[in-house]
Amino acid sequence: MAGMGKRLRPHTLTTPKPLIPIVGKPIVYWLVHDIVAVCSEKVENIGFVIGRSFGESVENELLNIAAKLGAKGHLFYQDEPLGTAHAIYCAVDILYGKTIVAFADTLFKANFKLDEEQDGIIWVHQVQDPSAFGVVKLNSNGEIEDFVEKPLIFVSDLAIIGIYYFKDGNNLKDEIKVLIDNKIKDNGEYQLTRVLKTLKEKGTKFVPGQVDDWLDCGNKQATVETHRSYFNFIKHEKLISDSSRTTNSVLIEPVYLGENVEIDNAVIGPFVSVGDNSKISESRIQNSIIQKDSLIKNANLANSMLGNFVTFEGKATDLSVGDYNTISQF
Repeated sequence: MAGMGKRLRPHTLTTPKPLIPIVGKPIVYWLVHDIVAVCSEKVENIGFVIGRSFGESVENELLNIAAKLGAKGHLFYQDEPLGTAHAIYCAVDILYGKTIVAFADTLFKANFKLDEEQDGIIWVHQVQDPSAFGVVKLNSNGEIEDFVEKPLIFVSDLAIIGIYYFKDGNNLKDEIKVLIDNKIKDNGEYQLTRVLKTLKEKGTKFVPGQVDDWLDCGNKQATVETHRSYFNFIKHEKLISDSSRTTNSVLIEPVYLGENVEIDNAVIGPFVSVGDNSKISESRIQNSIIQKDSLIKNANLANSMLGNFVTFEGKATDLSVGDYNTISQF
């Protein structure tokens, strides 16, 4: 999760993309939470590969995420963008035993338990246009026989979603080390796809693991849509904090209200999240994400994302406003 998240700017100028909130919790929290849920054994270690610029508060938040899920958290740094295999190798200290690798820009939902006796599993999702994705090609036994990046002619509609299982992380570690030691790069980077092909050639049997839903958080509109979908997945979660306050207002569920949120003379929902300490008055808001410590007044918002410490007063229907902005319309 050390990438810049450029497609989600301005929100990622001040907040790493995996920490953008979806229904009150960071994207990476839900990703790790859902991976832990499909594992039949206890997850002991969770490593986060990040940039050094993330800062101490972000690092502490990531370690807390691991602790909440009953695991020991580890922080690793990728100082140069040298590819997917290189990013994984940054976490070399915990690449052993049963290992799951996930890229923190996607979310999924699946109704199964991980078959940990398989040599390797590559999670996929059926897509209409496979030319935009890396895909897997299966043989007659249902095993993966090839990996094809953005095929120009049809070979498969099973897109790789960026989550992988390895029965022995040591094998993964050793093959990445060979790439790095010998400076074997594709397009200037150390690529996981090459490692997967080498492992397969040496006898690792990879099978596909299909998920029910694959949710993108790549840009503002996709994130708002994923946010809306996630409300349907977490109906058991408590969504309204005890410290929030509403006055002369209507909440159209589902709605998430964080700590110390104040809602006055407003209609909020459906599919709205309001972060801690934010205040909304004289407004109508639906299908939107409002982050922490923001002040919204006289607004009519839909399909919008507003960052932290935003002050917005006026009228609009579709916004993407980064942190520490003030907008007034008269």
